[in-house]
Amino acid sequence: MSEGDPSIIEGWRACVAAAASRGTSLRLRGAGTKDFYGEQLAGEPLDLRDWRGIVDYEPSELVITARCGTPLSQIEAALAAHDQFLPFEPPAFGADPTIGGVIAAGLSGPRRMFAGAARDFVLGTRLLTAQGEQLRFGGQVMKNVAGFDVSRLLCGSLGILGILTEVSLKVLPRPRLERTVRLELPAAAAVAAFNRWAALPLSLSGAAWADGIAWVRLAGAPAAVRAAREQIGGDLAETELAESFWNDLRHLRLPFFATGSLWRVSVPPATAPLDIPTKPLIDWGGALRWYADLPAHVPVREHARSAGGSALAWRGPAPESRFHPLSPVTAALHRRLKQRFDPAGVFNPGRLIAGL
Repeated sequence: MSEGDPSIIEGWRACVAAAASRGTSLRLRGAGTKDFYGEQLAGEPLDLRDWRGIVDYEPSELVITARCGTPLSQIEAALAAHDQFLPFEPPAFGADPTIGGVIAAGLSGPRRMFAGAARDFVLGTRLLTAQGEQLRFGGQVMKNVAGFDVSRLLCGSLGILGILTEVSLKVLPRPRLERTVRLELPAAAAVAAFNRWAALPLSLSGAAWADGIAWVRLAGAPAAVRAAREQIGGDLAETELAESFWNDLRHLRLPFFATGSLWRVSVPPATAPLDIPTKPLIDWGGALRWYADLPAHVPVREHARSAGGSALAWRGPAPESRFHPLSPVTAALHRRLKQRFDPAGVFNPGRLIAGL
């Protein structure tokens, strides 16, 4: 475990105070792996990587606490040494993001529908506010829930509320056994099967569909994995092939993602295939649909909205906004939160919502 240099935090306080007094803004930045993600990049860059290191890790308690600048690779290596991992499988996009950036973005990988989202594993946080205060929310154990909702609120906030200086995360032991089966199915049949299996007591940890093949990952006790494999059927994928597929899906390295434009559509998992003129890549057991290189005239957001979902222009041209437009009530709530945490508009202006 490491001790942080308090002068780093003091330096950040001075930067925040100076920006507030000048009426300027700061662009919070870790490793920069998600500079593409969000509405815009604005403000003077403030590098957060110097505040790094694992503060506390108790394998027996299944909790790790780290400073915001700690590389994800360092955290995953520490967990792997004790046969543990981050169940929400944060994507790294072929680089090495900081844990602060991971939580600020709030993105999750293929295990999300079966293990939980990133926010579900955030136990506590420390936040440096626009007033120079370092506030603590939550704790290091699940039963300490004081302010727990605020910690989860910071997950996915893209830094617009303050500097996330420290985070405590719940971790889990690695499954005793993990196997992947493949089945040749059309998209509609795959989605129906995913939802049927998810309703059963099966040890699912991933369900995706691409190019006519359904990939189903099973994880848990050996007896449970074998029973699920017998019930689902299909062909058992070679271990190396399966690991490569899930890792490439997690980090968006599959050939499908090597395109010009990309839409990320979230819908209820049982939603039938959308009337969009291209084959999607389906993840999260049907709840996440990726569409590549769509013609500009395709109303992706209308299709998502009609299905009770939302659409994010992940890469390429974005009509009006990159994120799905918020309802007036939700937008007003975001504005009130921004006003409460960052009334001077110092942190990441316009990154999450244009004009905020």
